[in-house]
Order: sequence, then C-alpha cells, then structure tokens
Amino acid sequence: MEFFRIKHDIPFMRYARITTVISALMFVVAVGAIAARGLNLSIEFTGGTLVEVHYPHAVDVQQIRTSLQGSGYHDVTVQNFGTTQDVLIRLPAKRNVSSATISDEIIHTLKTQDANVELRRVEFVGPQVGQELYEGGGLALLLVCLGIMAYLAMRFEWRFSIAAIIANMHDVVIILGFFALFQWEFSLTVLAGVLAILGYSVNESVVVFDRIRENFRKMRKASVPQVIDNAITRTMSRTVITHGMTELVVLSMLLFGGETLFYFALALTIGIIFGIYSSVLVASPIVMWLGVSRSNLMPVKKEGEGADARP
Repeated sequence: MEFFRIKHDIPFMRYARITTVISALMFVVAVGAIAARGLNLSIEFTGGTLVEVHYPHAVDVQQIRTSLQGSGYHDVTVQNFGTTQDVLIRLPAKRNVSSATISDEIIHTLKTQDANVELRRVEFVGPQVGQELYEGGGLALLLVCLGIMAYLAMRFEWRFSIAAIIANMHDVVIILGFFALFQWEFSLTVLAGVLAILGYSVNESVVVFDRIRENFRKMRKASVPQVIDNAITRTMSRTVITHGMTELVVLSMLLFGGETLFYFALALTIGIIFGIYSSVLVASPIVMWLGVSRSNLMPVKKEGEGADARP
C-alpha cells in the first residue's frame, strides 16, 4: 500500500553534511542542557510522598495546586487519577518531616476548601528506592542499546549497527535535552516512553537498511549515494502512513490523556519526529561514510564452489 509515489529519487545524501552538522549542533545543545540544568526527576527517582484523595464531585486540579502552593508546597504535582473526582498529589521529600505529617497538612489545607474531601492512600518513596530505580532505568537503557547493536550486526553488517546506535542515541539525548531545557518532569512513564522510542526508531532504520541491501542487489551500476537515496525515497510513503497513524494516537493521548499521560505522550511525540529524521538523515549518511559497499552485503562466492558437483 502506497500513499503516494515519487517518480524521481530525492538526493538526500547530497545534503548529508548539512544535516549532520545540524544534528551535531542539536546534540551539543541537548547535552549542554542536561549538564547545565539536569533532569527534573519525579519522586519515583528522588523520593517523596504520594497522596491520593477523593471528592464526591469533579474538581479543578489547578485550584488544588494553587491552594497547596499557597501553603508552602511549591514543588507539588497535582493531577487527576482515573476520574475527575480522584486526585493524585506528589510532593518531594523533606528533611525531618514524615509522610504522615505531610499528608495531615495536605488534608487540612484541602478541607478548608472542601470539607467532603476524603483521603484514600498515602505512600512514601524513600531516596534509596529512588536511587535504585534511577540506576535500574540507566541499566535498562544500556541493555536495550547493546541488544539493538547485536541484532543489527547479525542481521546486516557492523557498519549498520554502529549507524543505528548513533542515530538512536541521537534521539534519546534530544528527548532528554528537551526535558532538561524546559524542566519537564522526568518520571518512570517518561523513561518507558524513551525505551519505546529506541525500539520504534530502530524499526524505521531496519526498514531503510533492508531497502538499501535490496538495492545493492538490484541497482548494480548505481553509486552508493544513489542506492541510499533510492532506498529512502521508496520507503517515504510507508513512513508517512506508519508514523502518521502512530502520531495520531500519541497526539490523542497528549491532548486528551490528562496530566498522567501528558509527559509520556510528549516524549513519544518528540521521539517519533526525531526518529524519522535520524533514520533518514543521521543513520544513512553514517553508513555511507563508514564505507558500505556492495561487497559488504553480497554473499562471497568461494573459489571452486560447486566443483565437486561436476561430473
């Protein structure tokens, strides 16, 4: 199925140096933002108190947030939890203050506005647990990258493996850079979104790499840039359909999923956009510059092969 058909190949590789410079600049800015500002880690990583409350009617979370900030809880996170009547409140850990004391103060503040508010649960995440989650998330990210490298090295060739990992790391760092630059909350759900983007981005790279390998067998007189340009051009229709439909689902979560899914959907949106970009304009030029050729992908015919079969 094709959404459209392009008759002439688009010369992507002609602009490879320009797009690589742009990618390098974005990468440096993202790394600078992470180094200078750091990630705004949620209480799952830093430790803190989680309070769930219930109202007999729909409530305005912004009003609750303003009320709690007026009581001195400036770093509070307030969001609906499942329904407009259930509210989840997250607060960072405070020294020498127990979670029971914090929950009592929260309920007291909320009851001054609405006496019908009901406390459902209180949970405390210690700093040690948060550190373990932080280290576990980093380890998961590393293992995913190693698995992708091994898979691509076995399926294609080591040049493709290196190119795909560089492109994927480009996507991950860009996502983290956005979250660091704008100080969006980085939670476990956002980490799950980053890991999902790793698999999503490598899938796009595999599609392009498959077409490049196929083109080397069909376009025997074409140069390497021409082979890559044709592969990217011929997969553009599929890219538009696949990523367009995925982005529609993600945008629905971003716009209508509430605060619970907002940053998860935001990470996916950034990752999908840059995943397409990196698969076409980061991974493919790297493969070309690493010196991929027809001989790297075509099976080597051994000298004298089939001699034993002759009479």
